[in-house]
Amino acid sequence: MLSERELQESPLFRNISYEEYRRMVACFQAVLRRFRSEELVYDFSDSKTDAIGIVERGAASVIRIDREGVSTVLEELGPGDVFGRTLAFSDTGEDSLEVICRTPCDVLFIDYAHIMKRCGNACTCHSVLVQNMLQLMLEKARALSQRVDVLSRRTIREKLLCCFRHMAEKEKSASFTLPFSLSTMADYIAADRSAMMRELKRLREEGVLRSDGRRFTLL
Repeated sequence: MLSERELQESPLFRNISYEEYRRMVACFQAVLRRFRSEELVYDFSDSKTDAIGIVERGAASVIRIDREGVSTVLEELGPGDVFGRTLAFSDTGEDSLEVICRTPCDVLFIDYAHIMKRCGNACTCHSVLVQNMLQLMLEKARALSQRVDVLSRRTIREKLLCCFRHMAEKEKSASFTLPFSLSTMADYIAADRSAMMRELKRLREEGVLRSDGRRFTLL
């Protein structure tokens, strides 16, 4: 379970007290599972469960793998982020859609029906949780729109700059930190890693951006 400090930083449990959180976890029959780095957390093609996964600790990625085995990072997940089939915005079709740990993770699983159906106690905190869930879904839709914006660019340079602008806007600063490695960045913008690294070098040489590890600044 989350600590009191971690709960305050969780967008899903925003405006919910620690005592209410503990009662809800018990009421929802939530299950906490721990995963190792690179371990499969969730398979969207599994029709046996409608559980919502809540990342409590660690980092994971939502990855699409097409029929040719090419993987594309669709979304990065951190503490407080949620995932599940009921929150997906498209059918996987013949592709595989999975959640893979980037680091060791603690994930809390709650059946979707427990969240969306009011319990017999009609708790106010339950309504707050549903509101928070809807807000997270809106944010996911916004992130998907930004991803489409990045992938619609014709060149690697345009994809990089578009992606960096979105990250800078999120940080409300010209400086920002990549939420993932450069290898994952290449998957995220659907580009060859070597070609992307060459383009990053050109952007630095042209004075368009400055970087130090995963820290970037648009100039």
